[in-house]
Amino acid sequence: MVSTLVGIAIQQGKIRSLDDLVTDYEPDLKGTAWEGVTLRQLIQHTSGVEWNEDYTNPQSHFARLTQCEAQPGAYDCVSKIVASLKRAHPPGEQWSYSSGGAWLLGDIVERATGMPLAAWLEQTLWRPGGMAQDGVWHAYQQGKHDVGAHGFNATLEDWGRFGEFVARDGRLANGKTLVPDGWFDMASAWTQAQKSVSAAHPEGIYGFQWWNNAIPTNAKNVEPTAQQGLKDSLWALGIYGQVIMVNRAEHLVIVQWSTWPQAEPSFSAQPLEAALMYSAIARQLR
Repeated sequence: MVSTLVGIAIQQGKIRSLDDLVTDYEPDLKGTAWEGVTLRQLIQHTSGVEWNEDYTNPQSHFARLTQCEAQPGAYDCVSKIVASLKRAHPPGEQWSYSSGGAWLLGDIVERATGMPLAAWLEQTLWRPGGMAQDGVWHAYQQGKHDVGAHGFNATLEDWGRFGEFVARDGRLANGKTLVPDGWFDMASAWTQAQKSVSAAHPEGIYGFQWWNNAIPTNAKNVEPTAQQGLKDSLWALGIYGQVIMVNRAEHLVIVQWSTWPQAEPSFSAQPLEAALMYSAIARQLR
């Protein structure tokens, strides 16, 4: 969702380019590990700034972020954590999922647009897109700061409508385009940084906050037609199995709510099962 809001901000001239530096919008981060990081690297989680996303470790960076959220002054608390992070790798070299980076990207959108994320979403996409129900976005300060890292909720049907917007390459039902031309092509040009590329996914697993959950190339006992069935689809994969899959080639959108036993199961477990199931659904609809 946040990466799409970045695309809308670029289309409207609020953000100049993904090649802009983080510090162009967050000058207080000059002299920190974020100096020299571009918005492109931030949106792809290749900033090279340290982050431990372990949801089971009470000492992880993610745990510290959520502890901030449980107390007054959450925005300032999270800001201090993000500003204090150290550099682990050169920018662009290695992929590593970071809720801290996702939070920072959301903060940049708020600074660039002068609006909290929820208001920017409502004005540009939610109402014009004909969503049937209100969405809810977790806020640090109501009407001022929303959480770019997580915490947006909507009905299953409205998530599907968002998926349809993506399937139309960022066009509303009335034909109006909200994002730059080719935005979702760029969003699904998977990063080739280390740890994004693997034997299972040699093309890479991550783009502009979208996942590549195509059936792994080394998956066993999978028919070739299934292997290719949903190639190049975009997947929004939330923890515990919340999924929006968008196959733009066939204009197929599937939304799934789940309670997987692990927050981040292996790609060879529930995500593979979902990919096989979606491929079978697509095959029956052709």
